[in-house]
Amino acid sequence: MDVVSERLRLCLSACSRPGGPGGGGGGGGGGPSPAASPGRRHGKKIVTSDPYVTVSVPQATIARTRVLKNAKNPKWDQRFRVALAHPVIHLEFRVKDDDVFGAEVIGIVKIPARDIAAGGVISGWFAVSGPAGEAGHRPRARPEIHACGEEPGLPLVREPTRPLPRGGDLTLGELLKYKSEEGVRVLLLIWDDKTSHDKYFIKTGGVMQTHDEETRKFFKHSSVNCVLAPRYASSKLGIIKQQVVGTMFTHHQKCVLVDTQAPGNYRKITAFIGGIDLCDGRYDTPEHRLFRDLDTVFKEDFHNPTFPAGMKAPRQPWHDLHCRIEGPAAYDVLINFEQRWRKATRWKEFSLFVKGKKHWHDDSLIKIGRISWILSPTSTDTYDSTTSLSKDDSSEQITKVPEDNPNLYVSKEDDSNNWHVQIFRSIDSGSVKGFPTKRKDIAEKQNLLVTKDLVVDRSIQTAYIQAIRSAQHFVYIENQYFLGSSYAWPSYVDAGADNLIPMELALKITSKIRANERFAVYIVIPMWPEGDPKSATVQEILFWQNQTMQMMYQVVALELKQMQLTDSHPRDYLNFYCLGKREDISGQPSSANGVSEAYKSQRFMIYVHAKGMVVDDEYVLLGSANINQRSLAGTKDTEIAMGAYQQHHTWALKKRPPRGQVYGYRMSLWAEHLGELEECFNQPGSLECVKKVNEIADNNWNNYMGKGSVQGHLLRYPIQVDQDGNIGPLQGSEEFPDVGGKVVGSHSNTMPDVLTT
Repeated sequence: MDVVSERLRLCLSACSRPGGPGGGGGGGGGGPSPAASPGRRHGKKIVTSDPYVTVSVPQATIARTRVLKNAKNPKWDQRFRVALAHPVIHLEFRVKDDDVFGAEVIGIVKIPARDIAAGGVISGWFAVSGPAGEAGHRPRARPEIHACGEEPGLPLVREPTRPLPRGGDLTLGELLKYKSEEGVRVLLLIWDDKTSHDKYFIKTGGVMQTHDEETRKFFKHSSVNCVLAPRYASSKLGIIKQQVVGTMFTHHQKCVLVDTQAPGNYRKITAFIGGIDLCDGRYDTPEHRLFRDLDTVFKEDFHNPTFPAGMKAPRQPWHDLHCRIEGPAAYDVLINFEQRWRKATRWKEFSLFVKGKKHWHDDSLIKIGRISWILSPTSTDTYDSTTSLSKDDSSEQITKVPEDNPNLYVSKEDDSNNWHVQIFRSIDSGSVKGFPTKRKDIAEKQNLLVTKDLVVDRSIQTAYIQAIRSAQHFVYIENQYFLGSSYAWPSYVDAGADNLIPMELALKITSKIRANERFAVYIVIPMWPEGDPKSATVQEILFWQNQTMQMMYQVVALELKQMQLTDSHPRDYLNFYCLGKREDISGQPSSANGVSEAYKSQRFMIYVHAKGMVVDDEYVLLGSANINQRSLAGTKDTEIAMGAYQQHHTWALKKRPPRGQVYGYRMSLWAEHLGELEECFNQPGSLECVKKVNEIADNNWNNYMGKGSVQGHLLRYPIQVDQDGNIGPLQGSEEFPDVGGKVVGSHSNTMPDVLTT
């Protein structure tokens, strides 16, 4: 906050606060106590405040309480479960006063990290110091530790290998109209990109080219119910923050829900989630063609945003992960859709209410519990919490997550192919209707975070952390982005990319080195983020990615030094890869004007859009979330993911490497990427496997840069790592081949970090 803003904030705050004795009332409950009362005494007057508490480590805030309005003796009474992977001396509790022009620090309590690491319960009264370290005003405080996204003109079936079913030759939009006319309820929830417009004389495609306005127009006079949903922020946020959230962040979930045949004459809910958008450029096969079939299979679906329109270039091959879910977890995906739908359509309800239709309600959502022939959980979808709220609180509908119903199970527990599946999200109360914004006790039971202004579901990041901490042998990741743990970066520690995934991986490796056990981490990312690699946006993302890589390698290298393992190298444990393809186009012109260098070189990257992780061949986690702050914060982009394992195929049960479907899934990916299957690939944690994969990837990069053939598609990511964990571009590969742009990226001073982290 600059000096002018601070002076204005103090002036307005002083004018607006009640000045009478005892003014402001107690907003937090509880009687007077020595606990820090943020009511400040000015002569005989007590000025109340709007206090909240943040829990901080260096360069990161890891928890926030809710704000208590006009509280004289605040009592937050909140509980947080916080994952830590930070170098820290103290855990700081900062008492702050919320205000229109920013928060003012009232006082600070520091808890030594050694006391927390001891594992005991920390409880008591602690001295509160002022923001500059002086004794504060209050001497003591008591801390106790249906379809989302769609493009109508998309052809669904390409290169059919068997006769098409009825409607199989229709585009996606035509098929949805066709089914709607048959009586099927079709609901579309599309992210409304604020930069796209199609009204009157203004027509723009939008920065993200999501075709949202085109989709709305296509379904306008049909029985398909298509809703464009902006990324609205919670109304409890300040006006500026609301604009930031609405402009910079997106609805990024990808899910489709349909009713399918169940045993007998029943129907059941089936869900599809993952990384695949229902839009152009996503269709591909494991072959990942660059030039072949551009006039047939890809004629109306050419997609490569690296090059300007009209330039002769290869198509951008697409690699992604997606899954089908049946059983109780599919109904959790349905609950997510219903919560988002109710939030997105609330303005329609309000407008009709204003027009006098007071008894109107949105009946677009089918209440499957009332349809006897559709299997559903037994409990109701919501309950009215009014009776449990205080007089000052208004009614709110809170989603009640149903208990598992055995009638929904796909297979029995003793079936060797049985799965256990759990749904995770990144989302906040600004994007859903049904979160307990007034009932923190219910929020805690649902594992939701109650922060300063929001109720947040951050379970995707929690799931990643838990899976990594539980790993014993290896972690295999494919993701469109990989950046985080900025509090430990070599520079720019205040970038705000505080997610713990990179540091958790590095610490898992160091714990295994310390225990003299093998462990390996394989990370596959795109050669560069989608778009022009020379652009400021892409270069900054690459810079953050480079900072993340260097931080991880330095953590691993330091542990190897401390354990005096001079013969080991950080790449024996941690490696990054990308995917690329060379395809012969002999006989075709390559020197004409308007022909890209990639076309002349007959090569291009395969774009990794996947968002998935395999742990020890027994657990898989995949969905829409990237490994960056936007996807994992819970307050930025909205995401959905699933974690699953087969209980009959685990290390604990078999006492040997699992050989279930998670293993088969990982091996199928490796067969595609590596072009062969070696015996050592069955033991990904072994040094033999790491060296074999690196041998193939290193040779592939050299051949990709030259004119040799590439085995499979896996390439070494073009960085070199020394014994100390320092990294830089490979010699001769300082820039990406054919397209330019520095491999290690560059920081931009012209755009906010929140946009690219």
